[in-house]
Amino acid sequence: MKRFSATRLKIVRGAFLALGVTLALAACQGGVSRDGEVRASEPEQKQGPRIEQLRARHAALQRQLSQRAPDGTYIIVDTARNRLYVKRREVVLLTAIASTGSGTILDNPDRPGAQWVFDTPRGEFAIQSKLANPVWVKPDWAFLEEGLDVPTDPLQRLEPGMLGEYALGFGSGYFIHGTLYTRLLGKNVTHGCIRLNDEDLRAVHRLSRIGTPVIIF
Repeated sequence: MKRFSATRLKIVRGAFLALGVTLALAACQGGVSRDGEVRASEPEQKQGPRIEQLRARHAALQRQLSQRAPDGTYIIVDTARNRLYVKRREVVLLTAIASTGSGTILDNPDRPGAQWVFDTPRGEFAIQSKLANPVWVKPDWAFLEEGLDVPTDPLQRLEPGMLGEYALGFGSGYFIHGTLYTRLLGKNVTHGCIRLNDEDLRAVHRLSRIGTPVIIF
């Protein structure tokens, strides 16, 4: 696969953020049509130069995104808005409500000064594994959060059904997976993984492959 450099990732991420700002400004000035075209409402047509600047900026950002996008299909995760997108170049194939890392911190009682920080990592990754009917191997912190002793028997760590039908690993133990707690989708509540509902998870599994880029910001 063609990988992003750090500079290229920053450009793409910045362009996505700037595009959102531009569209918001355009909406305030006149509006945005269903297909994303900036339009001016009747009272604001007198502000022709300003509207034209916004249109030009919007078009420039769209061109920049198109040029910088990975070849083929890729996944974008916006942790601030808790949205996941699957795109092919500039075409959006899927928009999904997700849940991402809560940012909470848990002290490790066995290692003074050590902590678990439950953030979704930001940066460029790739799908490394695609698991069907995954079984969650419950880590130490999950027992400690519940006020339970960490078991010595590995079988006591296994919890089938917690991750949904699929789990797509993108490195360091992080996955895109399903959830039993669909009411919490759209919120920052996870321990770092990215949760989706069943339908969206099936779509991401179908549209992705080993090596599909994952861009998280």
